[in-house]
Order: sequence, then structure tokens, then C-alpha cells
Amino acid sequence: MDQLIGIARNPIPNNAYVGTFEGYDGAKLRYARWRPTGTRKLGTVCVFTGRGEFIEKYFELVTELRARGFTVAIKDWRGQGGSARLLRNPRKGHIESFQQYERDLHRFMVDVVMPDCPAPYFALGHSMAGPILIKAALSRNCWFDRIILSSPMLQFADLPISPVSLRVMAELGNLLGLGDAYVPGLGRDKSMLETEFAGNKLTSDRGRFERNRAIVQEAPELAVGAPTISWLNAALKAMDEVMQEDFAALVEVPILIVSSGNDEIVSPQAAQDFAARLRAGHQISIFGARHELLQERDELREQFWAAFDSYIPGSEAADLTFTFA
Repeated sequence: MDQLIGIARNPIPNNAYVGTFEGYDGAKLRYARWRPTGTRKLGTVCVFTGRGEFIEKYFELVTELRARGFTVAIKDWRGQGGSARLLRNPRKGHIESFQQYERDLHRFMVDVVMPDCPAPYFALGHSMAGPILIKAALSRNCWFDRIILSSPMLQFADLPISPVSLRVMAELGNLLGLGDAYVPGLGRDKSMLETEFAGNKLTSDRGRFERNRAIVQEAPELAVGAPTISWLNAALKAMDEVMQEDFAALVEVPILIVSSGNDEIVSPQAAQDFAARLRAGHQISIFGARHELLQERDELREQFWAAFDSYIPGSEAADLTFTFA
């Protein structure tokens, strides 16, 4: 898909450039970029979404970043949004290894961002993007001057079985050829945005939840259901790698971690433990926020923006005109 989907409650920010680029293996991956709307030019924020998300969910964020003076570049990970799906059933959230995401990130930066977006480059990643960006920070020529992670996926929260048992189940399922199957007990084709607001673990903001739900109702092809056993196995390995005791100390790029205090999907404590081992980093918690901090209530998002504006050089609150019903 080389277009964006806009609805009345979530219009496409003006002057969007949207296209596709080739992932490391030639897979077609969707991206979009925008120039800043103000007179200030502060560089580029590269936005990296979480599992099952899509570009349209971040239109509000794009507008806020542009008003602050940033060019914005964003893409859909392989297997979700408007990018190539990996299995016959397009609703399965699937990957074989997080190295696939890492190699696609490299192609995105080299083929999309660096030719057309001004430096310096900053990364803003949510949830699943956490371990991918942390690994990128270790590369010899990391593109990013600073990284901000929202509710990073460093350890799952509230597991029904022990972490060791989960790892054994995922590894064994893969070895038995069941990697393409859904993880048992997590539902199937239905996206988390195709459920009711009551009881959801994503956000306490009904307006933003219903807005995102309306996007999926308009364009169900953007949605992804539950993860496969292979995705779970890959995610556990990626998290285990970055959570090794001596890993964080190797990271030299400054990282700000903003955790959601009421996160029931990933562990805020794991993020705090990781940040404590960083050479150049900091972690803050926003109490009352659920997992999708950037989709939360205004008073919670304002705390995120205060942290962002104090962390990214030159950034400050701007006269934002974006509204949604």
C-alpha cells in the first residue's frame, strides 16, 4: 500500500509524502515523511511504532512534532500496517527474527531518511521498537543523536506462566514447526482495536481509542491480530539480549525512557532496571498511563511532551492546531 488512509476524526497531515521502499530482502515497506510546519528547522524525528500499529495511528504525533520544527519520517514494520505481510493470513503478527526488523531499519535510514531528511536525527520508538533501537544504538555509525523510548518492550508484564516456561514453549513450538501458529490463549485474527474500550490495556482515553478503532473500521487491512509463536520466540530472544547485565553499559547514545505507570503489557520495572545500567540515559514514569502512552489522555501526554522538550535540543512547545472529535 503506497497511500495513507484519512478519516474525519483522523485527517492526514497536509503535505505528506508517502511511498514504499525495499526491505533487506526486497519486501515492500510503506513509509511517510513530512516537513516542519513552522519556521524552525530542528532536524528529523524518526518515529518507530509498536507491534500491530500503523502510520495512521500517529497522525496526531506527526502534527505535534512538525509544529515543534521537526521533519518527521515514519514507516510500517514488515508484517503490519501498509507493509508487506509475511504469511497467507495477513492478520497474523509474524516475524522469524528481530534481526529482520533491524535490517529493515538500516534500509529505511539509508534509502529514505538520509537522502531527503535533514540531520540531526532523533529516534522516537514505542514498545516493540525498544529493543530494535537499543540494538541500533550499538552500531558503529549509529544515525541517532538521541533516542526516546515510550513504554519499551524489555520484558512482558503479568505473564500467566513463568518466563522460563514461556521461553521453553516458544522455542519448542518453533522447533516443532508451529512457528506460523497463533500463540495459544491470545486470540486470533481480531486486532486489539476491534474490541470494546471497557477493559482495554492500551489507553484510558476513550476519544483516542475510538478514533483509532474508527481507522481500523475504515481500513481493516491495516490491522494485525495476535502474534505467532515465531514472533513470540523472536521477541523473547531480542529482550533477553538487551537485558543482559552488561549490555546497557555498552550503549553510548543517550536514551530517555518514558514508562507508563499502569502498563499491563510490558514491565515498567524492567525499563527502570535497564536505564539504571545505562552510561548516558534516564528513565521516568508517568503514573496513571496505560501501555500506549502517546495515545493517552491530554494530562498524561503533556508530561511526555515536557520530558521530550527538555531532552531534545531546541525543542519546545508550539502553537498546536490539531484537534480531533
